[in-house]
Amino acid sequence: MAANTLLKEDILFENDNFFVLSKPYGVATLDDRHKDKSSMILIARAYHPQAQACHRLDKETSGILIFAKHPEAYRHMAIQFESRKVHKIYHAVVTGVHRFQEIEVDRPITVQRSGQVRIDWQSGKPSLTIFNSLEVFKHATLVQCEPVTGRMHQIRVHLASLKAPILADEMYGGSSLYLSQIKRKFKLAKNTEEEPLIKRVALHAYQIRFLDMDQQSVIEVTAPYPKDMQALLRQLQLHDQ
Repeated sequence: MAANTLLKEDILFENDNFFVLSKPYGVATLDDRHKDKSSMILIARAYHPQAQACHRLDKETSGILIFAKHPEAYRHMAIQFESRKVHKIYHAVVTGVHRFQEIEVDRPITVQRSGQVRIDWQSGKPSLTIFNSLEVFKHATLVQCEPVTGRMHQIRVHLASLKAPILADEMYGGSSLYLSQIKRKFKLAKNTEEEPLIKRVALHAYQIRFLDMDQQSVIEVTAPYPKDMQALLRQLQLHDQ
């Protein structure tokens, strides 16, 4: 995806009411006026002037974003999100060995002034996420995350509460993973510094399912892993089984 250009291959789904994009990591969903950089809403509106983002993803999170083409479609999606009829699946690579099977984390969270989120049993908003392990390695686990509610940083703080912080998520206790930690007889080239296997929060909005305007047609969209997630999992599969 070029700075302000939407290519045909960037569009995962499109009809008369919506188009669904795969957001790259490092790009904000909405316009950040304090930083002169691109955002997904600017990119989307260059493609369709009336586009409205139906939900948000953290800047460091990659994956699926739904845009409405007209106000009626936006209202339709807002009602679905509010009534929790939108089914979302995220994939995360977390630190450590975890064998989650339909683990429900029902812990209220609140946003602090710093922008960080924490579990708050007294004044936090209800938050529920379901976790399942997809692939278990020696030093990390690929986890499927299904947020029933849609709070800010919900998946990240809920995983941290399970002592399974996402790789490279320093805000919630995650650390970086290096090839030298998982590969036998690893040798670093002279005069080079080892880079982590992934440089951003290893979280990807993988799949979403919602109803079209007719209230009957089910739209299900899947976003392939970006290159950095593919590379991370390939190294884990090769050297960390």
